[in-house]
Amino acid sequence: MAPIDIILTNSGDVPIYQQIVDQIKGAVLRGELRADEPLPSIRLLAKELQISVITTKRAYEELESEGLIYTIPGKGSFVAGVDQHALRESKEQMLEEKAKELLAAAELLGLSRRELRAILNRVLGDER
Repeated sequence: MAPIDIILTNSGDVPIYQQIVDQIKGAVLRGELRADEPLPSIRLLAKELQISVITTKRAYEELESEGLIYTIPGKGSFVAGVDQHALRESKEQMLEEKAKELLAAAELLGLSRRELRAILNRVLGDER
């Protein structure tokens, strides 16, 4: 069974099931979880994380709907094989979503796009 380090937080706006989805998805996209590796059972993961089985089930259903895992009744859930093109698209989509969140936060704070670019350049070390 694939070792999964999932860290949950009760503070913030992200629901527990979404935190599980994001962390498992990240592990798959980084290649830490490989195709056909078994995942912990829904009950075992719920017990380890000290959360409801319903919450864990919802996370697994979400991952399955995204094509990142598959379930074999009576056998468990496994990491789905992801082709490299789809993997790259998924990574880019995740980053685009985060970039949109960053842009929305900057606008909320009254920062112009020029100011946001300056901040990003500082964070990136002004590499060009």
